[in-house]
Amino acid sequence: MDDETYPFVVVSNRLPVDRVVDEDGTEHWRQSPGGLVTALEPIMREADGAWVGWVGAPDLEHEPFDHDGIRIVPVALSEDDIQRYYEGFSNDTLWPLYHDVIAPPSYHRIWWDSYVSVNQRFANAVAAVTSENGTVWVQDYQLQLVPRMLRQLRPDLTIGFFNHIPFPAYGIFSQLPWRTQIVEGLLGADVIGFQRSADAGNFSRAVRRLVGYPAKSPVIDVPARGDSPARRVVARAFPISIDAAGFEELAHRPEVEARAAQIRHDLGDPKRILLGVDRLDYTKGIGHRLKAYHELLQDGRVDVEDVVLVQVASPSRERVDTYRQLRDEVELTVGRINGDFGGIGREAVSYQHHGFPREEMAALYLAADVMLVTALRDGMNLVAKEYVAARFDEDGVLVLSEFTGASDELRQAVLINPHDIDGMKDAIVRAIEMPRPERRRRMRALRKRVRDNDVAHWSREFLRTLAEHSRGGSDPLGELEWTVDRAPRS
Repeated sequence: MDDETYPFVVVSNRLPVDRVVDEDGTEHWRQSPGGLVTALEPIMREADGAWVGWVGAPDLEHEPFDHDGIRIVPVALSEDDIQRYYEGFSNDTLWPLYHDVIAPPSYHRIWWDSYVSVNQRFANAVAAVTSENGTVWVQDYQLQLVPRMLRQLRPDLTIGFFNHIPFPAYGIFSQLPWRTQIVEGLLGADVIGFQRSADAGNFSRAVRRLVGYPAKSPVIDVPARGDSPARRVVARAFPISIDAAGFEELAHRPEVEARAAQIRHDLGDPKRILLGVDRLDYTKGIGHRLKAYHELLQDGRVDVEDVVLVQVASPSRERVDTYRQLRDEVELTVGRINGDFGGIGREAVSYQHHGFPREEMAALYLAADVMLVTALRDGMNLVAKEYVAARFDEDGVLVLSEFTGASDELRQAVLINPHDIDGMKDAIVRAIEMPRPERRRRMRALRKRVRDNDVAHWSREFLRTLAEHSRGGSDPLGELEWTVDRAPRS
């Protein structure tokens, strides 16, 4: 483990870098895609920060190293850890539970034991590399026990936690056999961030019901316990976003604009392109979207000669049975739609079961006339914001599920209840037929919202709140708070 210590440490399940091994066996590391890395990279460089996380492969021990000015501290996970802590408890217990039990969660004590063990390993690693009176920011549902474990190990630290997925209503959360341990784990943090105000409210209600602490939004009073003094914890919404300026710049590149035109040509130059971009996950409502589109074709309200649906469904958790079954169902439905309505050289649905680089995604966003985000439950949904950021031409229509965090902010989208198939069909037709002046008015409003509340704004606001509310309002970040204010809005 590292002998050096760092004043600002981020800990997440995965590291912000991916390990790449060339054909000759040479190992190197490249930055992972994603908004979280983009948001924290400038802060961590200037704050002399470290990032603790798993390298992404089983049984891989690796010494800490530097990458682009950030100290990388790997945590090793065994194959058993991955099966029980990650694929098991994180993704087959917590994920479906926190997404309103769209799929039934599984409760296994051996998975819980692994979750506790791995969270302790992460907490130990963080405690070992954080400077005295340092600041730690814990990320996401895989590490909900880390805040309390860390506070027990290092009471001198300032601790923040951000939950990237929804936090369920008490009636759902209460099903979890280890509900009280999760709540107490999170209450080890000074500030707990959620995507939506409703999520923060759900957590506060769980605190009142399960541990009886006074909780008046956004403050929770944690009483003294043993040697631990009484504390005030802040639990509130900090909606995450994207690198809006960076995505717009990417979409503006001549080669990306040319690729967008080529995509339209390759699809047969239809009058309207509908686009769905999702991980292949049961929370995304892909089946509901395909059902609505299929019925529109059957009803004659949409003609395959004029309209095509492009569905990008990147692979996800393919070792989990539920996800393998979902893939089979989606591919069967796509085949049925194309069999019924496709023609030679013209598909009703262009289905892509793989991910694309950012440049190709930007081109797809530019090519698409209508973006369909039909999630049944989603913490935020950054695809919706990426589509808006890419549309520098102030055109395009966003059809957005009201069950996404993004719907709280992007009110000029065409909002839908994806469970209402008839309502979704009407919304799609409305989006297809929307006059250009209305499209421009809506898109201008959406773009202003995304630009003004980008991912740098999100990280600044969280860290500023952490500084203000920890230790009775003193500034535990010291020079880091100054750094946060200076962080470029990349």
